[in-house]
This record gives sequence, structure tokens and C-alpha cells, in this order.
Amino acid sequence: MTDETHKSDVAFIQALAELLRENDLTELRVKREYAEDDSLDVRVRRGGAPVYAAMPAPAQASAPVPASAAAPAPAPVNDDPASHPGAVGSPMVGTVYLSPEPDSAPFVKVGDSVTEGQTLLIVEAMKTMNHIPAPKAGTVKRILIEDGAPVEYGALLMIVE
Repeated sequence: MTDETHKSDVAFIQALAELLRENDLTELRVKREYAEDDSLDVRVRRGGAPVYAAMPAPAQASAPVPASAAAPAPAPVNDDPASHPGAVGSPMVGTVYLSPEPDSAPFVKVGDSVTEGQTLLIVEAMKTMNHIPAPKAGTVKRILIEDGAPVEYGALLMIVE
């Protein structure tokens, strides 16, 4: 990514933040495709709990926008998925697949009961499909990643309670 591209992306994100503030919106999401593997996926959010997402490419940026002084502060909520005891993190860098094949049903959906060791999803790393097992029996409460999204080591994938 060139320094010029970085500056234009920062200006774009600042313009989105201003739109958010001027129109009293709580969230905006925009995706720009520059080239086949160069894009900017921005999610600007105001107030509330933090948003966690995998960042697919260095060209992407996410800019949180603080709540305006006029808006009342929301009550503190511990909605941090990373602190949840049922958080399932990625054991490696790769690409996430929620189903065994492109046109098949996902391994699990929100609300499904899972057993310890059951496959939750696949992380492809270096052309190897790595099945990610459920660390414990429970219910899938949240899926925090999209199918086909790249992930880094430790990225949050889902919550199993």
C-alpha cells in the first residue's frame, strides 16, 4: 500500500465519521474494491460495545468514532467476546470456511448444540484444511467471522456456551 493510498483512505474514513455525526447515525459500513486482492472494508460505529472483525488485508482500516458529547453515554456492558469463557479463537493464520464444501450446509449455526471435539469450522492454511473442534460441549451463541474471511492467529471465531 502506498503512502498516497493510505492518506486517501484516512481521509475517506474521516469523511465517513463526519457523515455518521452529521446524520446522527450509529453505524456505517462501506467496502471499496481497488484490485483483485486490494480492498478497503470500513465499518465506522459510534457508541455501544466495540466491534471485532478479522482484517483481511493491510489495505483495510476500521475507525471507531467516539460518541458525541451531546449523546448520553450507554450503560457499561461487558459484551467483549474475547473475555467470554466460551470464546473460540483461531489456532493459526488462514482462511475460514463455515461449511465442508462451498454449496453445502455449515458445520454449525447459531443455536446449535455441539459436543466437545465436534468440528465447528475449517481454517485453511497453506492448502491444508484444518478442522477446528469445539473446546467443550454447549450451544453456539455467536459466530463472529464470515465464510471465506481471512483470520490471524488468535482471532475470535465464535462463542460456545
